[in-house]
Amino acid sequence: MPNALPLDRRRLMALGASGVAGAILPGCATMGATAQRQTVWTFDRLSDIGGVATSVEGDPTLIDSPYGRAVLFDGVDDALFIDNHPLAGAETFTFEALFRPDGGTFEQRWFHLAEEAPAGQPPSQTRFLFEIRVVQDRWYLDAFTRGPGYNHTLIFPERLYPCGQWHHVAQTFDGVMYRAYVDGVLQGEHAVPFKPQGPGRASVGCRMNRVNYFKGAVRQARFTHAALPPERFTRR
Repeated sequence: MPNALPLDRRRLMALGASGVAGAILPGCATMGATAQRQTVWTFDRLSDIGGVATSVEGDPTLIDSPYGRAVLFDGVDDALFIDNHPLAGAETFTFEALFRPDGGTFEQRWFHLAEEAPAGQPPSQTRFLFEIRVVQDRWYLDAFTRGPGYNHTLIFPERLYPCGQWHHVAQTFDGVMYRAYVDGVLQGEHAVPFKPQGPGRASVGCRMNRVNYFKGAVRQARFTHAALPPERFTRR
Protein backbone atom coordinates (compact mmCIF):
# COMPACT_ATOMS: atom_id res chain seq x y z
CA MET A 1 0.00 0.00 0.00
CA PRO A 2 1.53 3.38 -0.97
CA ASN A 3 2.65 5.90 1.57
CA ALA A 4 0.28 8.79 2.27
CA LEU A 5 1.09 11.99 0.49
CA PRO A 6 0.85 15.39 2.22
CA LEU A 7 -2.22 17.44 1.42
CA ASP A 8 -1.46 20.16 -1.03
CA ARG A 9 -1.77 23.65 0.44
CA ARG A 10 -4.84 24.70 -1.49
CA ARG A 11 -6.78 21.62 -0.39
CA LEU A 12 -5.74 22.13 3.20
CA MET A 13 -7.03 25.71 2.98
CA ALA A 14 -10.26 24.41 1.46
CA LEU A 15 -10.68 22.04 4.38
CA GLY A 16 -10.30 24.88 6.83
CA ALA A 17 -12.69 27.11 4.93
CA SER A 18 -15.39 24.46 4.70
CA GLY A 19 -15.16 23.26 8.28
CA VAL A 20 -14.79 19.64 7.18
CA ALA A 21 -12.79 17.45 9.53
CA GLY A 22 -11.31 14.24 8.17
CA ALA A 23 -12.04 14.85 4.50
CA ILE A 24 -10.87 11.95 2.34
CA LEU A 25 -8.40 13.05 -0.28
CA PRO A 26 -5.94 11.36 -2.63
CA GLY A 27 -2.94 9.83 -0.91
CA CYS A 28 -4.71 8.91 2.34
CA ALA A 29 -4.05 5.19 2.09
CA THR A 30 -1.48 4.51 4.81
CA MET A 31 -2.45 3.72 8.39
CA GLY A 32 0.98 4.20 9.98
CA ALA A 33 3.62 1.55 10.42
CA THR A 34 1.20 -1.34 9.96
CA ALA A 35 -0.85 -1.05 6.78
CA GLN A 36 -4.48 -2.17 7.03
CA ARG A 37 -6.57 -3.65 4.27
CA GLN A 38 -8.25 -0.66 2.68
CA THR A 39 -10.35 0.27 -0.34
CA VAL A 40 -10.91 3.80 -1.67
CA TRP A 41 -13.71 4.69 -4.06
CA THR A 42 -13.38 8.10 -5.71
CA PHE A 43 -16.52 9.38 -7.40
CA ASP A 44 -14.81 11.28 -10.19
CA ARG A 45 -16.48 9.20 -12.90
CA LEU A 46 -19.72 7.38 -13.64
CA SER A 47 -18.21 3.99 -14.46
CA ASP A 48 -15.81 1.55 -12.84
CA ILE A 49 -15.85 3.20 -9.42
CA GLY A 50 -12.80 1.86 -7.60
CA GLY A 51 -12.13 -0.31 -10.64
CA VAL A 52 -15.37 -2.22 -10.02
CA ALA A 53 -18.25 -2.74 -12.45
CA THR A 54 -20.72 0.14 -11.92
CA SER A 55 -24.24 0.57 -13.28
CA VAL A 56 -25.84 4.00 -13.66
CA GLU A 57 -29.55 4.74 -13.29
CA GLY A 58 -31.27 8.09 -13.79
CA ASP A 59 -28.98 10.92 -14.78
CA PRO A 60 -26.30 11.58 -12.13
CA THR A 61 -23.75 14.13 -13.28
CA LEU A 62 -20.15 15.05 -12.55
CA ILE A 63 -19.45 18.35 -10.82
CA ASP A 64 -16.39 20.15 -9.47
CA SER A 65 -15.84 20.28 -5.72
CA PRO A 66 -13.09 21.69 -3.49
CA TYR A 67 -11.64 18.16 -3.46
CA GLY A 68 -11.93 17.23 -7.14
CA ARG A 69 -14.71 15.82 -9.28
CA ALA A 70 -17.79 14.45 -7.53
CA VAL A 71 -21.07 12.80 -8.53
CA LEU A 72 -24.26 14.83 -8.12
CA PHE A 73 -27.57 13.04 -7.45
CA ASP A 74 -30.94 14.73 -8.07
CA GLY A 75 -32.96 13.11 -5.26
CA VAL A 76 -35.47 11.69 -7.74
CA ASP A 77 -34.06 8.68 -9.60
CA ASP A 78 -30.26 9.02 -9.77
CA ALA A 79 -28.19 6.11 -8.47
CA LEU A 80 -25.04 4.07 -8.90
CA PHE A 81 -24.90 0.30 -8.28
CA ILE A 82 -21.43 -1.13 -7.66
CA ASP A 83 -20.69 -4.85 -7.76
CA ASN A 84 -18.65 -5.05 -4.57
CA HIS A 85 -19.03 -5.02 -0.77
CA PRO A 86 -15.64 -3.63 0.32
CA LEU A 87 -16.16 -4.45 4.01
CA ALA A 88 -17.05 -8.11 3.42
CA GLY A 89 -15.10 -10.27 5.86
CA ALA A 90 -14.06 -7.37 8.11
CA GLU A 91 -14.12 -8.18 11.84
CA THR A 92 -13.49 -4.52 12.71
CA PHE A 93 -14.00 -1.62 10.32
CA THR A 94 -14.04 2.05 9.44
CA PHE A 95 -16.50 3.23 6.77
CA GLU A 96 -15.90 6.87 5.78
CA ALA A 97 -17.36 9.17 3.15
CA LEU A 98 -17.11 12.77 2.00
CA PHE A 99 -20.46 14.09 0.78
CA ARG A 100 -22.61 17.21 0.40
CA PRO A 101 -26.31 16.91 1.28
CA ASP A 102 -28.42 19.48 -0.57
CA GLY A 103 -31.75 19.28 1.24
CA GLY A 104 -34.70 17.43 -0.26
CA THR A 105 -37.01 14.88 1.32
CA PHE A 106 -36.81 13.90 4.99
CA GLU A 107 -35.43 10.35 4.67
CA GLN A 108 -32.56 9.67 2.27
CA ARG A 109 -30.43 6.52 2.07
CA TRP A 110 -27.32 7.57 0.19
CA PHE A 111 -24.88 4.69 0.79
CA HIS A 112 -25.88 1.04 1.13
CA LEU A 113 -23.52 -1.95 1.41
CA ALA A 114 -25.46 -5.21 1.18
CA GLU A 115 -24.49 -8.83 1.64
CA GLU A 116 -25.94 -11.08 -1.07
CA ALA A 117 -27.22 -14.53 -0.17
CA PRO A 118 -25.98 -17.56 -2.11
CA ALA A 119 -28.13 -18.66 -5.02
CA GLY A 120 -31.27 -20.45 -3.87
CA GLN A 121 -31.20 -18.91 -0.39
CA PRO A 122 -33.65 -16.25 0.96
CA PRO A 123 -32.46 -12.66 0.47
CA SER A 124 -29.94 -11.51 3.08
CA GLN A 125 -30.86 -8.61 5.37
CA THR A 126 -27.22 -8.09 6.40
CA ARG A 127 -26.00 -4.59 5.52
CA PHE A 128 -24.31 -1.28 6.36
CA LEU A 129 -26.10 2.01 5.73
CA PHE A 130 -25.50 5.71 5.71
CA GLU A 131 -28.72 7.72 5.69
CA ILE A 132 -29.64 11.31 6.49
CA ARG A 133 -32.75 12.97 7.81
CA VAL A 134 -33.39 16.46 6.43
CA VAL A 135 -35.09 19.10 8.57
CA GLN A 136 -35.60 22.30 6.55
CA ASP A 137 -32.05 23.40 5.67
CA ARG A 138 -30.27 21.06 8.08
CA TRP A 139 -29.66 17.33 8.40
CA TYR A 140 -28.64 14.68 10.89
CA LEU A 141 -26.89 11.36 10.37
CA ASP A 142 -28.34 7.85 10.54
CA ALA A 143 -25.64 5.14 10.61
CA PHE A 144 -26.85 1.55 10.72
CA THR A 145 -25.59 -2.01 10.58
CA ARG A 146 -27.47 -5.29 10.67
CA GLY A 147 -26.53 -8.96 10.54
CA PRO A 148 -27.02 -12.26 12.38
CA GLY A 149 -27.48 -11.37 16.05
CA TYR A 150 -27.07 -7.61 15.66
CA ASN A 151 -29.25 -4.76 14.45
CA HIS A 152 -28.40 -1.24 15.57
CA THR A 153 -28.98 2.35 14.49
CA LEU A 154 -26.87 5.33 15.59
CA ILE A 155 -29.12 8.36 15.06
CA PHE A 156 -29.15 11.62 17.01
CA PRO A 157 -31.78 14.17 15.83
CA GLU A 158 -30.40 16.89 18.11
CA ARG A 159 -27.07 16.90 16.21
CA LEU A 160 -27.96 18.99 13.17
CA TYR A 161 -25.63 20.14 10.39
CA PRO A 162 -26.11 22.61 7.50
CA CYS A 163 -27.12 21.45 4.04
CA GLY A 164 -25.20 22.69 1.01
CA GLN A 165 -21.79 22.12 2.63
CA TRP A 166 -19.27 19.29 2.41
CA HIS A 167 -19.10 16.97 5.40
CA HIS A 168 -17.10 13.92 6.40
CA VAL A 169 -18.96 11.03 8.06
CA ALA A 170 -17.71 7.77 9.51
CA GLN A 171 -18.91 4.67 11.27
CA THR A 172 -16.48 2.35 13.07
CA PHE A 173 -16.43 -0.88 15.05
CA ASP A 174 -13.47 -1.81 17.26
CA GLY A 175 -14.56 -5.28 18.33
CA VAL A 176 -16.94 -4.00 21.01
CA MET A 177 -18.25 -0.50 20.31
CA TYR A 178 -20.06 0.73 17.21
CA ARG A 179 -19.55 4.48 16.72
CA ALA A 180 -20.69 7.24 14.34
CA TYR A 181 -18.95 10.54 13.55
CA VAL A 182 -19.67 13.73 11.62
CA ASP A 183 -16.71 15.95 10.74
CA GLY A 184 -14.59 13.96 13.19
CA VAL A 185 -17.00 14.57 16.09
CA LEU A 186 -18.45 11.53 17.86
CA GLN A 187 -22.23 11.42 17.50
CA GLY A 188 -22.76 8.39 19.73
CA GLU A 189 -21.76 4.78 20.36
CA HIS A 190 -23.23 1.46 21.42
CA ALA A 191 -21.90 -2.04 22.09
CA VAL A 192 -22.83 -4.37 19.21
CA PRO A 193 -22.18 -8.14 18.82
CA PHE A 194 -21.02 -7.56 15.24
CA LYS A 195 -20.13 -10.45 12.94
CA PRO A 196 -18.37 -10.09 9.59
CA GLN A 197 -20.60 -9.68 6.55
CA GLY A 198 -20.38 -11.72 3.37
CA PRO A 199 -19.69 -10.61 -0.21
CA GLY A 200 -22.27 -8.43 -1.93
CA ARG A 201 -22.73 -5.10 -3.65
CA ALA A 202 -23.36 -1.41 -3.01
CA SER A 203 -25.81 1.28 -4.01
CA VAL A 204 -24.98 4.98 -3.86
CA GLY A 205 -27.71 7.60 -4.17
CA CYS A 206 -30.58 5.40 -3.02
CA ARG A 207 -31.60 2.29 -1.11
CA MET A 208 -30.80 -0.99 -2.83
CA ASN A 209 -34.48 -1.46 -3.73
CA ARG A 210 -34.59 1.98 -5.37
CA VAL A 211 -36.36 4.14 -2.79
CA ASN A 212 -35.25 6.99 -0.45
CA TYR A 213 -33.21 8.78 -3.13
CA PHE A 214 -30.43 11.19 -2.16
CA LYS A 215 -30.23 14.85 -3.17
CA GLY A 216 -26.61 16.01 -3.08
CA ALA A 217 -23.10 14.99 -4.08
CA VAL A 218 -20.61 12.28 -3.11
CA ARG A 219 -16.87 12.73 -3.60
CA GLN A 220 -15.18 9.74 -2.01
CA ALA A 221 -15.54 6.76 0.32
CA ARG A 222 -12.89 4.81 2.18
CA PHE A 223 -13.29 1.35 3.71
CA THR A 224 -10.73 0.02 6.20
CA HIS A 225 -10.66 -3.40 7.86
CA ALA A 226 -9.73 -1.82 11.19
CA ALA A 227 -11.27 0.67 13.61
CA LEU A 228 -9.55 4.02 13.18
CA PRO A 229 -9.70 6.86 15.70
CA PRO A 230 -10.82 10.25 14.32
CA GLU A 231 -7.26 11.58 14.09
CA ARG A 232 -6.55 8.83 11.55
CA PHE A 233 -9.55 9.44 9.34
CA THR A 234 -7.24 11.51 7.15
CA ARG A 235 -3.61 12.60 6.91
CA ARG A 236 -3.40 16.30 7.82
